[in-house]
Amino acid sequence: MTSEDSGTLPAAQIPEGDPVVSAGLEIAMKWGVALGADKLDVALKALEPQLRRDHKERMTRLDMQRQSHVDEREFLERREQRAHRRHLAGMIVGAVIAVAMLGAGVYVAADAWWLAILLCGPSLLALAKVFVLNRSDPDDMKAVSAAGRTATNAASQSQSPAPPPVV
Repeated sequence: MTSEDSGTLPAAQIPEGDPVVSAGLEIAMKWGVALGADKLDVALKALEPQLRRDHKERMTRLDMQRQSHVDEREFLERREQRAHRRHLAGMIVGAVIAVAMLGAGVYVAADAWWLAILLCGPSLLALAKVFVLNRSDPDDMKAVSAAGRTATNAASQSQSPAPPPVV
């Protein structure tokens, strides 16, 4: 003879792993004893729509949290991609400016050595640092201005007066 045949409920087995479920089962057993099976069945059926609404609300909240995490992750990935592109663009612009300044410095070196010093000296390094590292220190600008001053002073002292025109 089984428990179904005798009309009694099987022995309650409380899961030890989940304290919430075990507490809920204990409360349900106490209600079953206090109210009786018929009244407990009516009470649970009346409670079911509220439980469904609560469950639906909880699931919607979880879906919204999940979507929020996905959106945040996508936003961070897009931000990292933009930062990477910006860094690459700075590297390319810095390389182009450095090559152009070096080329111009070599080109004018024979005629205006002081201009070659300005183009290939600390100003080249300062501009490369600004574009490649996205950083500029006050010491860089001091070095550029000191080199510019030195080069122009040397150029003004070394220039000889123009020869008289030949007729």
